Amino acid sequence: MKLEVFIGTHEVGHLHYDDATHLYSFRYSPDWINTPGRSPLSPHLGFEQVQPSLLHSATVKAFFDNLLPEGRALDEAAAVCNVSKSSLLGLLAGMGMETAGALRIGIDLLTPQAEQNIMRQLPHEELSQRIRDRASIPFSVWDQRVRLSIAGYQDKIAVFDSDDGMWSLVDGPKLASTHIIKPEPMHEAMAGLTSNEFFCMKLAASVGLPVAEVSLHHVPEPVLAIRRFDRLRLKDEVRRLPVIDGCQLLNLPPAFKYERPYGDSRDVANIRDGSTFAGLFAALSAAKFPAAEKAALLRWAIFQIIIGNTDAHAKNLTFFTGERWLMLAPAYDLVSTVIYPKLEHSYAMAIGDAFNAENLDAAEWAEFCAATELAPAFVTKEIRALAERAKHSADKTAREVINAGADPAVVEAIVGQTLKESSRLLEMSKNISYMFKHR
Repeated sequence: MKLEVFIGTHEVGHLHYDDATHLYSFRYSPDWINTPGRSPLSPHLGFEQVQPSLLHSATVKAFFDNLLPEGRALDEAAAVCNVSKSSLLGLLAGMGMETAGALRIGIDLLTPQAEQNIMRQLPHEELSQRIRDRASIPFSVWDQRVRLSIAGYQDKIAVFDSDDGMWSLVDGPKLASTHIIKPEPMHEAMAGLTSNEFFCMKLAASVGLPVAEVSLHHVPEPVLAIRRFDRLRLKDEVRRLPVIDGCQLLNLPPAFKYERPYGDSRDVANIRDGSTFAGLFAALSAAKFPAAEKAALLRWAIFQIIIGNTDAHAKNLTFFTGERWLMLAPAYDLVSTVIYPKLEHSYAMAIGDAFNAENLDAAEWAEFCAATELAPAFVTKEIRALAERAKHSADKTAREVINAGADPAVVEAIVGQTLKESSRLLEMSKNISYMFKHR
């Protein structure tokens, strides 16, 4: 089995699976390697031609597995594609034309049919009906096929936002989605998530974090529209920009997006083989401007603590590759999980050894500094700056998003969390340098 991998109209290489050895491999096209300015897909899939092996196979599988959806969305995609959900190439053959980043994956991508650019409008009435029908019709399936392959558990659909404000479903090498649309989750335990994310994203922007542009719509059900930062809208096409997520940066499979990939029960809580801040900061040493990227990642980490986002895992981080090698992309999926009492509230990645807010103190921030090789004075300065900005901006941002249609109760709960945690961070920041010296 072999799939073609393209960026735009350029063939990058081929993804192979050998059913005799059960090994995966990826081979770059000679034209891709030999054209000046072209980059490998990730730091772990370099241009050197390696022989099929268990190590290469694991690296290839981890990279492409991270392009797939997760949970129920993966189950539904497998059913529609009529393949096992463990069939990586089978899934990508059916849904790899619209992935995160620049890649288009499939079979015979240079045929006249595959090169057609197709657009069909998605009226709000149809979207509203499909939101109501999610219990019986998978939300990722439109026109009898899976429309996108993007990681995550939430229901979402990728659309093209035209100049007249209409949303459309699109296909083709020169057409691509420009926005991700998320409705409210079906599970009542996460009610108000669209308002939650809308507020957290707007608050992040107000304190100076680069974030994806978001807007809240009612069709009449609330939906959050997120402008894709991995798309560049040009006059006659949409260019796809190459990116990788945190797991791809660390060469880890999607199940290892959490630091404790086996959970936090007594017998496995000490196994921390998944994604870590130490690993992410170390990987950014290969960036073109490592100091700037590490500063951006630090601010991202601090902001998760402020809003109470305990699900801030490695797949919620994206990095531009290509010409902007390992540049942190704008933030997305910013939500306050602690306002939902039925959710797990352990940090996806620890600060020091603290996996929850109760155990986070100056000593754990000092351990974080040691693990990430960041200067305690610098970490202290960034904590104070973000906490002060968040306290100053929370109420104003709340009024703005409520006026834009956000749920007041949800927003007020996050404001309370933000003010409380900002004050707590300001207090503990006074002792980080001292604890670092005496650890």
